[in-house]
This record gives sequence, structure tokens and C-alpha cells, in this order.
Amino acid sequence: MTPAPSTSPTVGFRTIDLRGRSLSPGDLKRAMPRAAASAQSSEAAVQAIIDDVRARGFEALGDLARRFDSVEQEHPRVPAHVIEAAAAGLDDDVRAALQEAIRRARIFAQAQVPADVEVEVAPGALLTHKWIAVDRVGLYVPGGLAVYPSSVVMNVVPAQAAGVGSIALASPPQKEFGGWPHPVILAAASMLGITEVYAMGGAQAVAALAYGIPDPSGSGRGIDPVNVVTGPGNVFVATAKRLVRGRVGIDSEAGTTEIAVLADATADADLVAADLVSQAEHDPQAASVLVTDSEELAAAVVKVLEVRAGATRHADRVRTALSGPQSGVILVDDIDHGIAVCDAYAAEHLEVQTADARAVAGRIRNAGAVFVGAYSPVSLGDYCAGSNHVLPTSGTAAFASGLNVTTFLRAVQLVDYDRAALHEVSSSIVSLSQAENLPAHGEAVTARFQGLPPGAPE
Repeated sequence: MTPAPSTSPTVGFRTIDLRGRSLSPGDLKRAMPRAAASAQSSEAAVQAIIDDVRARGFEALGDLARRFDSVEQEHPRVPAHVIEAAAAGLDDDVRAALQEAIRRARIFAQAQVPADVEVEVAPGALLTHKWIAVDRVGLYVPGGLAVYPSSVVMNVVPAQAAGVGSIALASPPQKEFGGWPHPVILAAASMLGITEVYAMGGAQAVAALAYGIPDPSGSGRGIDPVNVVTGPGNVFVATAKRLVRGRVGIDSEAGTTEIAVLADATADADLVAADLVSQAEHDPQAASVLVTDSEELAAAVVKVLEVRAGATRHADRVRTALSGPQSGVILVDDIDHGIAVCDAYAAEHLEVQTADARAVAGRIRNAGAVFVGAYSPVSLGDYCAGSNHVLPTSGTAAFASGLNVTTFLRAVQLVDYDRAALHEVSSSIVSLSQAENLPAHGEAVTARFQGLPPGAPE
């Protein structure tokens, strides 16, 4: 049911009309609605934070907690008794909801675990593609404008399914909770068996996890560096993850949220508007985009947006997001054109609300996750679908994947040849080594059949 109208300021949901225009792939990408500020604009500030944490360790974390979170902090590690108290005080309905979210996420994550591959490419020539979990991961759960126990589930469950042995979780300190992360986040961690939790937020949390922090006292209270950092966050978190990539692995640049809805005249304007608002409430920089070939639907959606944006709890935040340059309606010639536009946009979340939605969704190439039909809203994926809501943003879905079990695995190749199998390809190895002017490569093979080269000392 549509909420009652509001007399609040209107939503400036802009229109980009691409009908009748033949754009190159590059021009099409440039025509997409994006926030005016990019991650690159925050690089200098984020790099300064990373450098500070690396140089001053816990002292820097304390200063940054005071500056950004208004809390005094001696050490960011959350004591066991604080986690236990949060778990004991968790609302029963929230506990049941988290249990169901965990159950469904485990089913999907366990099904993703890839099998090792072993193949004999020739007699005696055995190759194995073996999946091995990383030793240690750092999982980031955002705070700020909302509380995200669901992100605890999304980070932890696939790491556990992958077989990671050491898991550290970081979430921003909250002044109203004694400088510790929100109790619901701590309770979710407890439900999943996570005991190593740190009250750290933003770029400084990413830096501490990626580089580790030694304990000068030698009392064992340092932070060991991790192999992989995952989790969503704001532009500073996403930028920090990009800057530490190479030192550690990351899932993707999961920054400020975005939703695109590909819809035709068969879509329900109220449902489309409700879904656009649902993601706009995350952050003033959140992106909500409608792609449609129906002017009538677009007009109806904009009309309902005015009502819903004024009636929801976070109305100011929603209006700001919907009125920003990152949001709006994109008018296209037809659904084929709409698919091309959606692939150019590469949304974090893409809903398909069209006739024959499943077939249309199957043609999408670039998206973090695709939600098919009127009864698969993004909110379902945010909480209880069983899929993962840590997804690439800002167009990075064109080359990056959402968080999944393989994020925490790496493939190791085992090469096992016997003497006859090596001899079979020895002449090919010699020929290629000579072609590359690396003769010792070939000699390493011929030595196994001919002994030392002429003139070599006995």
C-alpha cells in the first residue's frame, strides 16, 4: 500500500533520455548516472590514514577513534564478556531472523565450494588443480547510519564454508555503547562463533587488518595481519581496500550501495518505487536508477517516489540520494537497449521487472546480483535469500564478483610427471628454452637424461 502523501520538498529524480541514440560502449558508460565524487578523490586522505596506522599502530587507532567516532580507546579488541553480554541481550525475534539468515546462507555457501580437479594429460603426466583456504581473513562490518548484523552473516558464513581457520572481524566503535561495536553486531558474531572482534572503523580498520599491528609490550595483544580483507563500507573503506590490494586480497570495492531496476510497462510502479527507496535509505550517496522503455511507467514511478520518499523514516536521506547525480530514470528504446544500458551501468543490485523476467535476466552480463521478477526484491538479498549482499559497486561488477566462498580460497597447481612423461616433452622444452634464449631451462631437463654437459667438472 502506498504511504500517505507528504508536503515535504520534492524529489529531483532526473531523466536521461537515450532513446534514438547510437552510442559506442565507451560513450554509453560515460552517460551512466554516477556520483560527482569518485573514490579517487579520497585517495590522498585514505593513504594518509593507512600510513599513520602503519607508523604508529595502536596510538594512531586511538587518535582516529577519537577523531571520527568520538570515543576514547585504549585497545580495540572487544573483551569476551562484552560479546557474551550482547549475545545474552539479543532480541528473540532478531535472533530467530539471524538464525534463518545463517541457515540459508550456509546452504548456498556450502554448495559453492569447488571440487579439486585431477587430470592425466598424458601417461604418467598428472596435473591437479587444488583449492586451499587462506590462513587468516579480516572481515569488515560497517556502522554509521545503520546497523548491519546481516553483514556479519554475509562475511563470516562463506569464510567458514571455505575452511578459513582464523577470522578477525572489525566494526566501528559506537559512543553510545561504551566505545564497542553495536551489540547486535557483537551478538551476530557470537552466534557464528567469532571471538576475535575489534572496535575499528573506516580506512583505519582496513589498514590494521591488512598490515597488522605489533604489540610493543610483548603481551600478545597485537593484531596479526590477514591474507584477505572483505566487507562493504563507504567510499573511504572501498578506497582503502583498493589501496591495500596486492598486500592482501580483497573481495571487491563494495562501497556505497546502488540499485538499478530494468522495467517495462508490465511493472508495478509502486513496487519499483518502493525498491528504489529501500536502497536510497542506506546513504545520501546511494544510487537508485530506473531503466525503462515506458514513459508512462517512468512518470508513475516518479509520482510514487514523491510520496514514498516523504513518508519513510529516513526521508531527508532518501531525498538526497534520489536527487543526486547518481540517481534517475534512463529512458531506452526497448528491452534490448535496456539490457545494453544495464550492462554498461554494471549495477551492484539489478532488479528485472519485465514480461518474461527470467529470460531477460539470463541475458544480463554485468551485475553484482540479479533479482528476477516482482517477488525477488533487493531487500530479500540483503537479509534472507541465502545469496550474499557484499557486492561490487561503481561499475566494478563488469570485472569483479560478489563475496563468495572462492574469495577465501586460492587454487594451487600440482605437477607430477614421471621419467617417461618428462622425456616425451623434453625436446619441446629444449626448443622453447632456446627460442627464449634461456638455455639453462632446457639443460635442467636434459640433465635428467644425459648427465652433466661436456667440460663440466666431475
